[in-house]
Amino acid sequence: MKPIVEYKDYRQYMRDFFEERKRNSYFTWREFASLSGFVSPTYLKLVCDGKTRLSKPGIAKVARAMGLEGFDYTYFTLLVKFENAKTGAEKESLLQELEREARMNKIRIVDADAIRYYESPMYPIVRELAPLMPGATFGEMASKIKTPATAVDVREVLQFLVRADLLRRREDGSYEQTQTAVKGSKESIPFAIRAMNRKMTELAVDSIAGDSTDKRHFSSVTMGIDGPTYERISREVDAFRKRIVSIANGCQKIDQVYQVNFQVFPLTDKIDVSEVKKGR
Repeated sequence: MKPIVEYKDYRQYMRDFFEERKRNSYFTWREFASLSGFVSPTYLKLVCDGKTRLSKPGIAKVARAMGLEGFDYTYFTLLVKFENAKTGAEKESLLQELEREARMNKIRIVDADAIRYYESPMYPIVRELAPLMPGATFGEMASKIKTPATAVDVREVLQFLVRADLLRRREDGSYEQTQTAVKGSKESIPFAIRAMNRKMTELAVDSIAGDSTDKRHFSSVTMGIDGPTYERISREVDAFRKRIVSIANGCQKIDQVYQVNFQVFPLTDKIDVSEVKKGR
């Protein structure tokens, strides 16, 4: 599905959600309505067809059923209110609020500076850390980073982040993010993202040894699957990642920088089932 900020019609977003779930699993309008807590099995289809409106109490029910949190939940609510607005002035006000929310929560796509940004975990770590420590020295920031870092390292990283417009330095010397999140384009810089993924995985290994279980969450499952199932799992991971980002964007009292890794990888070579059945 497209990011919710690309939608101007909440009905289309709901329909796209339904179609996405239907492609990946057995999903019906009855099930969608049931997940949302509605008695009528056709109510949400009528909403999507424009034959009725989603009520104010229904917003939270549907948003919860679609797994919306944080910014995504707020934006969906504004879309419904915009559609239900009765006056031009009310619609204009809500449209401005939608645009303001979209600007505040936009995601920066890094390409030109990607190789530098992704060459070390220090760049995303400092980008998240610096706004949390207004007035801190480079050395004080470095002391909070679990991976070895010096004051010189932090200074150079901050200089790059400001120059690349990934951080902005205020007049009082503190830092603020220019975008809520940063991601790289898989199409143009796959090698850079692969390098970052490898280094972040190495940090995960260090966390297993160095952090107590109440400060980290690790879980895994070993399973046998085929190609289509792998594709379906990958789509579910992508959807979950977006929900995680939305939840993080809604955090109002940030006090620590975390890394969330998603990994699905093969443990064996592919097996030719037809050959196995023949006993070869």
